[in-house]
Amino acid sequence: MKQFTKENLFWIREPKEFEISDDKIVMVTEPDTDLWQETHYNNSADTTPVLQMQTDQEYFIFTVKASFNYVDLYDQCGIAIYLDSKNWMKASSENIDDHQKLGSVVTNNGFSDWATRDIPANINHIWYRLTREKADFIIETSFDGENFKQMRIFHLHKAEGKSEISFGLYACSPWDGPFTATFSEMKVEEIEKSSHK
Repeated sequence: MKQFTKENLFWIREPKEFEISDDKIVMVTEPDTDLWQETHYNNSADTTPVLQMQTDQEYFIFTVKASFNYVDLYDQCGIAIYLDSKNWMKASSENIDDHQKLGSVVTNNGFSDWATRDIPANINHIWYRLTREKADFIIETSFDGENFKQMRIFHLHKAEGKSEISFGLYACSPWDGPFTATFSEMKVEEIEKSSHK
């Protein structure tokens, strides 16, 4: 299976400032960048840069370490699956006043949800592990890169019956910004079949 390396990547909305090397990816956020669709807030935001690769593997695991020092309210960075503006997922930590939330947004057919839990304000790096099982996905997170805890299981309707999807990284600043997000330890592993019954 292809790895998450420069020659296999493409941008959804390339940012003004970024760096891609063999061992890390750096994104500098821009103001007024966000992803959201309709639910509760009655507005749509589809302005966030997302760096992705495509795969037709129906069973795989993607792992990455995200490092950050948030500056402004709602700054965030993490992983994403972006199929189109109405169908996507993002999972990240987010700066909320004097604390942080670890959260995920799943958007199916133009409507987003948002699930969160509080984490310590001094956390400045998180490992994410994304598992694909056809149109179902599992997100796990770790603060040490070894002990992962399940964050969410979800379904993307637009991935049904499709082998090819796109997945990767994102960073955004819905308010002012900028801040710098650094991604490292990227690894993609093919798995034979679902590990769940």
